[in-house]
Amino acid sequence: MLVEHPRAAAGGATLGSRLREPRTLAAVAVSAVLLLLIGLQIAASISGFEGPLASLARDYVGTPKSMSVPWAGLVLALVGVSARRRVFAVSAAIGIDAVFVALRLLDGKPFTVGNGPTIVLTALAIIAAVRWQGRERTDALKAAALGALLILATKVGDVWLHVTSAVHPTVLDEYLLLADHALGDPSWVVGRVLEVLGPEVYAVLHWVYIELPVAAIVVAVWQLRGVVTTGIWPGHYLVRTFLVLGLVGPLFYVLFPVVGPMFAFGADGNGFQFGNFWPSALPPIGQSPAPLPFDEFTPRNCMPSMHTAWALSLFIHTRRDIDGSRAPAWLRWGGAFWLAATVAATLGFGYHYGVDLVAGVVLCLTVESALREPERGWDAARIRLVALGSAVFGGLLLGYRYLAVEMAQYPVLAGAIVIGLLAAVAVAFHLTWFAAAPDRAPAAVRV
Repeated sequence: MLVEHPRAAAGGATLGSRLREPRTLAAVAVSAVLLLLIGLQIAASISGFEGPLASLARDYVGTPKSMSVPWAGLVLALVGVSARRRVFAVSAAIGIDAVFVALRLLDGKPFTVGNGPTIVLTALAIIAAVRWQGRERTDALKAAALGALLILATKVGDVWLHVTSAVHPTVLDEYLLLADHALGDPSWVVGRVLEVLGPEVYAVLHWVYIELPVAAIVVAVWQLRGVVTTGIWPGHYLVRTFLVLGLVGPLFYVLFPVVGPMFAFGADGNGFQFGNFWPSALPPIGQSPAPLPFDEFTPRNCMPSMHTAWALSLFIHTRRDIDGSRAPAWLRWGGAFWLAATVAATLGFGYHYGVDLVAGVVLCLTVESALREPERGWDAARIRLVALGSAVFGGLLLGYRYLAVEMAQYPVLAGAIVIGLLAAVAVAFHLTWFAAAPDRAPAAVRV
């Protein structure tokens, strides 16, 4: 017979149980975020570049760094409030933005927007916390937290990019150039194709590339469209994958510093490039690649390709609705277009090597497998898939770094191995999560 601890029977709570309470967890999370922002701001100030708090202050009262991210954050936050309050919030944000735009133009500053949604999102969170009660309050605060995290993640990411260039005076692009021979040097191929297609195609791909957060918000809002009416949050949705990828992926920038073809082998290298070869000709790298000294401001943000990882996660989440049913055609085609255009842009603009994209795909499938269908728990299938993805991801990075010469010498064999490993992870992912019709809807959380 189970015997209850006397303190528990008397209504006492252990430290562990208190930490699991929603309000305690929220307080801990907010405190951790604040400490992170303050720490990064101090480090940025010491190093002489703009930190996250300074950038956030500009979103409130200065010139926002991004026009789309603050609005994307507000739109995401509005999934947690009623339609009437959405109208009021959007109207207020537009009005505030109009005032700031007018003041900037009168002062001779460039046109941009973003103050309004940042201010309104903050006001929405404060009003919900102070005045609203019950499910109305919980839904609003949870959605506002998601919107705020999206904005703050971009601020932290900007600082991290500065860190990558500060801690690594050299880059490993020569190794990736050789390893990329195994895939047929796709950056050079796609780069030349885009030159032929002209500026119109370039403009479309550039817009797709920089507006990936907006596309993600469209998908996230669609997934969370029933939160207010039902009071039920899905157990898993796109924002979770985006945020975890943004937390995990950039850690490898400092382990495997790479700047990309257009910088290391093109005209944008600011005098540090190996030569001006991209995309017209392959650089004559011999059999002894070495770290390439580079400047102190170009981010080392190529390995893995996070744009590819994020675009693939968007594609995955446009295949099915949160109840397991097939997503509408417009969403499925939109997700496929965004993935294809992002891949074309990352390669054709010279931002990445093909091997970067392979690593990004494997990372995405691994993270998504760790998060998907949380009601299943860590069963054998999930463990196998995450272990496979992690092993392949680590093996790819080790191969790119220490077997680059051999990959260039035997490109057909090396390419077959790389593609085979990628296919193995992709097939395992499909068989685990998509091949069989779901016997139950994904878990939802009633709040």
